Amino acid sequence: MALTNEKIQQRLTEKFGEGFFTFEESYGMLDMEAPKEHNLKVLQFLFDDAELNFKFLTDLCAVNYPDLPGRELAVVYHLHNLQDNVRIRFKVFTDITAPDIYTASKLFSAANWMERETYDFYGVNFVGHPNLKRVLNVDEMDYFPMRKEYPLEDQTRVDKDDDMFGR
Repeated sequence: MALTNEKIQQRLTEKFGEGFFTFEESYGMLDMEAPKEHNLKVLQFLFDDAELNFKFLTDLCAVNYPDLPGRELAVVYHLHNLQDNVRIRFKVFTDITAPDIYTASKLFSAANWMERETYDFYGVNFVGHPNLKRVLNVDEMDYFPMRKEYPLEDQTRVDKDDDMFGR
């Protein structure tokens, strides 16, 4: 039997209970959200369950939502079941003042580098990561450049010529 979004949703609800997840479907891909404290349990279940079989981590990234108090940072996992060619998106949200998420690097070896990059640009602290340090930015940086905390440019500057920038 082919693996469908409804079947994935049913298996997750059987395991974790009603109301544990928030499910959506966009462009045919199942999007789900769970509490951040359970990210590793959910990922382990998706990996281990013989029927679901999500053994490939396609991508791991973060998104900054500054207008959502208490949910400013989202960690997004894209998982792929290679046998049935099914992809899902799993999200966990965290407060920007305590951005602690359990590492998935022991489950998916590809998560190691992706978590380091996410830490480097968004400041998400992956608890239990074997080597969580900056990979692309300098160690002396005391901010996280992909957060939407700063304006893109200073509108009051007079030392630049807009004609040079195609404006």
